[in-house]
Amino acid sequence: MKAFLKLAAASLALALPTGVSAQDVTITNAKLAIGDGSDPIDDGMVVVRNGTIVFAGTAANAPAGRQSGTMVDAQGQWVSPGIFMPLTNLGLWDVGAVSESNDIRASDSLFGAALDASTAVNYASQHIAVSRAGGVTRATISTGPSGSIFAGQGAAIDLGADPDAIVAAKSFQLVLLGETGARLAGGSRVAAYAEFANALHEAKAYAAGNWNAEASLLTRADAAALVSVIGGSQKLYVHVERAADIRAVLALRSTYPKLDMVLVGVSEGWIVADAIAASGVPVIADPLDNLPANFEELGATQSNVGRMVDAGVTVALGGLSGGITGPRTAPQFAGNLVALSKVPGASGLTWGEALASITSIPAEISGFGGKYGVLKAGAAADVVIWDGDPLEVSSAPTKVFIDGIEQPLTNHQTRLRDRYKDLDESDLPKAYDW
Repeated sequence: MKAFLKLAAASLALALPTGVSAQDVTITNAKLAIGDGSDPIDDGMVVVRNGTIVFAGTAANAPAGRQSGTMVDAQGQWVSPGIFMPLTNLGLWDVGAVSESNDIRASDSLFGAALDASTAVNYASQHIAVSRAGGVTRATISTGPSGSIFAGQGAAIDLGADPDAIVAAKSFQLVLLGETGARLAGGSRVAAYAEFANALHEAKAYAAGNWNAEASLLTRADAAALVSVIGGSQKLYVHVERAADIRAVLALRSTYPKLDMVLVGVSEGWIVADAIAASGVPVIADPLDNLPANFEELGATQSNVGRMVDAGVTVALGGLSGGITGPRTAPQFAGNLVALSKVPGASGLTWGEALASITSIPAEISGFGGKYGVLKAGAAADVVIWDGDPLEVSSAPTKVFIDGIEQPLTNHQTRLRDRYKDLDESDLPKAYDW
């Protein structure tokens, strides 16, 4: 067993490059997708210097003298920004049924809002490696709710093959209202809103120095964690599905005007799309919610995202968790929304809108607009080269760069695939001789 653990540790060390510097890279002859909603560009070029994009556009418009460093001829292949997938559980679990490897929920914890997802990220998780091989370069992560309507503080991470995964810790707070929040608060939406209002009241008292520990329902840590929410310096992600609940959440801003809210889930968002658009509150919508899985999703439809976008709502695709499918399937669902636009009576997205919904828009919603999810000067060099249209289910990345560093695309799945391509056991590696 000790020998096995030593071998595993050595393999892990080899798989995780350390001290790798950002490369100067020039990618030429690309079918270039900027990620901002625009159409693809033929004969595109991307120039990267010290991990940052300095030019992305047609080769004819490239500044003279910028083409240097490692030269990559895309040979007409598609080049896009890396996928930015919001609200995942990447790096927070390995095996769902093994509690020791699962940090998604803290069911017996005394804390809710104070929970900090960044403290549990496993940068060596195979879910991260698999998602990276699928073109996902950035994500936001969050734990799930436990004994409170507050799931805790989420973080932004990169999916690079190195130990420095955290981009921004405590970047947002997640609260669940609607059916799930009602269940956690005592069985009623009334109780959920009362718990929410009390929590913000106690956080306000804590910020003012008037917090009374003996009379408070929150722990000191939870009250402290919510101070930045009521002040508007930390985003508040609110999970809600039903149209009536969406309206109720939007109305909270009249009482708490500083809340920097993002709506999550929003299966019936299309019903109140005009109200969402007027509020300016962005949405992270699950593209899979197309049937009424429960009473708060009776109005679920595949056209939800398209109808909200048509109404002027800023929508990112999210809600795709880790595991065998998860974030790496985002391009497939974005592509489905493009196909949906061709179905009579349905509402989908244009190709440019669909790509933006998994790149620049989630980056913007997460507080990184212009830095991630887009191929423009000044943005981080998160670049993916694909063997076909990124939104086609049959396409796959051939190269992935994060911060200008080319990433390994191998993972446990690819190693198993390669191991069992040939069942001839005569040339097995030494490890298989045990």
